[in-house]
Amino acid sequence: MRRPDQQTTTRPTTGPAPETGAAADTPAAGATGAESLSGGTPGPGLPPGATGPGHPAGTGPTASRATEGRPAGDLTTEAVLAPYLRAQAADFLRSLRLHHEHSAPADSGGHDAAAATRALRRAARRISGSLHTFRAALDPLWADQLRTELTWLTGVLAREHAYANRLTRLVEALHQLSGPALPAARGARAAGEGAASDAQGRAALGVGAARAGALLERRLTLARTRSHSAALQALGSSRFHAVADAVALLASDVPLAPGPAGRGSEELLEPAERAEQRLLAAVAALPPEDSEPYNEAQDAVWHQARLLLRLHRYAHEVVLGAADPALAAPVHALDLHRDAVEAAGAAAAAARTPRIAPATAYALGVLHADQRHEVEAARAVFRESWPYATVLTAP
Repeated sequence: MRRPDQQTTTRPTTGPAPETGAAADTPAAGATGAESLSGGTPGPGLPPGATGPGHPAGTGPTASRATEGRPAGDLTTEAVLAPYLRAQAADFLRSLRLHHEHSAPADSGGHDAAAATRALRRAARRISGSLHTFRAALDPLWADQLRTELTWLTGVLAREHAYANRLTRLVEALHQLSGPALPAARGARAAGEGAASDAQGRAALGVGAARAGALLERRLTLARTRSHSAALQALGSSRFHAVADAVALLASDVPLAPGPAGRGSEELLEPAERAEQRLLAAVAALPPEDSEPYNEAQDAVWHQARLLLRLHRYAHEVVLGAADPALAAPVHALDLHRDAVEAAGAAAAAARTPRIAPATAYALGVLHADQRHEVEAARAVFRESWPYATVLTAP
């Protein structure tokens, strides 16, 4: 894995490997560039995770950096991955205790309960992502079962927060769009359009914005309320208690793979490199900058890159002890991209409501276009902030 000041001129030559099952739902954020974790560089025609000649897996210069500050023999599952998982399990249990304390009827600290829920999701995502990446070093049946349950839990807990953020984002965008003048980036028109057309469009938007906002608030508040009820039900279920018990056991004992597997440094370096190579292949396969701006079919590959970026950050945290700070801006850009995509989808779904007034439909259409502009802006920020630009520009 690369330190932030490293540069590279190589890129993977194959497309991104698809994530399946619970791993595809595992959130993550943080990554490195195109030099492989093992120190080798993928050559032409090599699949992601393969290394070039001269540096066997786990012996190259990057592997030396991975063992920096600790004896080479200590980069093992027992010395590195197990303590990481135990620490995340402890964070999970601590967040769960805080959530129970701040969710009590006598406690009015709703903000503290929300913060505890975010911390709970954060620890659950890291455990789940690490179980996926380093599955071969762990008891596979145990890892698959716990990862599936943690993915279910994080999904249930994330929905209420997502609906609340989506409503805030859309209402604020409507307020900006229906102001005295449409922002140029959002209300761009072909040159030569008359002032009369501009005034008519602004007037129609002003009439429909209030109704559109009310419609969105009804729809998203209802969805948020249902998600809140589902989260409370999940946290009180026997399924959740089984997950909490499994994490409590993880805090003291990490089931490793039987036999010698999982005891050598290659059991960490090779899976982490594969996570890195999948990320780099996904970034290399992203649509070019001049692609069609409203092609929503392209959203999926960007979402996939975001998920792979998160998985890679967790692997980076395990092997090197911290996320790569060079990727903070790209991570943030992909988070904004997801938010804008989902907000645009919510506006489009509201516009399909039967029997709404034309002015309301018009305002929702403008809002949808506005959020698609935000999608493109987030993609541009990602391209500009990605520290290994050759991955994006190589033919």
